[in-house]
Amino acid sequence: MKLRELAGNDFPEINDILTGPTGDLEIAALTSDSRKAKPGALFVAVAGTKANGAGFIADAVAHGAVAAVAESPVQADIPVLVVANARRFLALAAARLSGAQPATMVAVTGTAGKTSVASFTRQIWAHAGLAAAQIGTTGVVSPSRNEYGSLTTPDPVALHALLAELAAEGVTHAAVEASSHGLDQSRLDGVRLAAAGFTNLGRDHMDYHPTVESYMAAKMRLFDTLLPKGAPAIIFADDEWSAEAIRVARASGLDVRTVGRRGDYLSLKRVEHFRHKQTAEIHVDGAIFEVDIPLAGDFQVANALVAAGLAMATGTPAATAMAALEKLKGASGRLELVGQTKGGALAYVDYAHKPDALENVLTSVRPFTTGRVIVVFGCGGDRDKGKRPIMGEVATRLADVVIVTDDNPRSEVPEVVRSEIMAAAPGAVEIGDRAAAIRHAVGILASGDTLIVAGKGHEEGQTIGDRVLPFSDHAEVRKALEEMGS
Repeated sequence: MKLRELAGNDFPEINDILTGPTGDLEIAALTSDSRKAKPGALFVAVAGTKANGAGFIADAVAHGAVAAVAESPVQADIPVLVVANARRFLALAAARLSGAQPATMVAVTGTAGKTSVASFTRQIWAHAGLAAAQIGTTGVVSPSRNEYGSLTTPDPVALHALLAELAAEGVTHAAVEASSHGLDQSRLDGVRLAAAGFTNLGRDHMDYHPTVESYMAAKMRLFDTLLPKGAPAIIFADDEWSAEAIRVARASGLDVRTVGRRGDYLSLKRVEHFRHKQTAEIHVDGAIFEVDIPLAGDFQVANALVAAGLAMATGTPAATAMAALEKLKGASGRLELVGQTKGGALAYVDYAHKPDALENVLTSVRPFTTGRVIVVFGCGGDRDKGKRPIMGEVATRLADVVIVTDDNPRSEVPEVVRSEIMAAAPGAVEIGDRAAAIRHAVGILASGDTLIVAGKGHEEGQTIGDRVLPFSDHAEVRKALEEMGS
């Protein structure tokens, strides 16, 4: 593809250059990693948190790059196009170079629930007979693959290559998670969205966003920049930030459809909580559906409603979507029942690693817990330190037994991370070794108790220093239950 075709008309500041010989350059590949440049590649120098990509243009040239893009002039042996936003250039160019995408794409943003909504939307589409996929924190799931991943929103080159692969496989519908980092860094630019959803907003990523307001603004880029005017915006109506999401969506000319107890598109009238399911009465366009959702937790009902809204807004009949809700399987590590003791105590694994999420999961299991709620959790190192005492307070307020352990310490001293949680968690037990903490929690389970192992969810490793060691909360809970003979 010629460089001028790759750039399109989105960057008028380089139009003059592209009308000359530089615009005729044939581009065979695209990368923002100089080490991955190959002959005929276009290297896009993005500014990172630790280094500016412009400093690696010479290395990209050595690997075969024939042109580069940067945000300021750079002396180099190849043409360098100067644009205002290199990350956006990378995403739009990746979309053009890869070409195909599933015909119907939706995205969901919010602090909690993105993975579940993407998974549920895929399942509803599949129930309707559509070839569907999901992309996000737990990886990629499609009719032909189930691959574990680590990034909520992949980088644009990888994302658009993946979308082209899914389209080639015959996938027609795909749901993608939109993280605040991914939106702020333009990773989803170039994805042709048919609809988008918003779940909620709580405290998270305060090591990246200076304020909660800037965090919300990054989320809202999905509505005010990426979603085409007139497209459906499915918004959970019962969160404290719902009104702001509705305001932004309406101001952006979107078709706002709300779901939840205050929803006007899918209105939740009643919920009955049981141990392994919830019965919800949902009103849709004058019709009433009584749906048995086979998942625990109020927040899962909210996630199911956003997913149903996205599926319906992209053509799935309401009756089909409601029927699909009764067959939902929870996303990996999202209040996932891993096992139970002989006495009937339940053991769950959940990804809750932020205050609101921890509060939601502990509140959700209380209605069907006749004994004690026991929680094992920690906080990640090199991340928002301010949430540590908040999570300690949440845990001690809502659980009967609190065990503080290590999460992913990364480069921090684990004892320091734990101490910052313990300072706000009077009466909590501190067991640094996560496997030992899980064994202790399982060992004290009695009839009627519910155990939540929170923080890591689907993750299959624990980051200590610069190493990622194999570790699975699921495996450790199962091992502990087996040791008890359960």
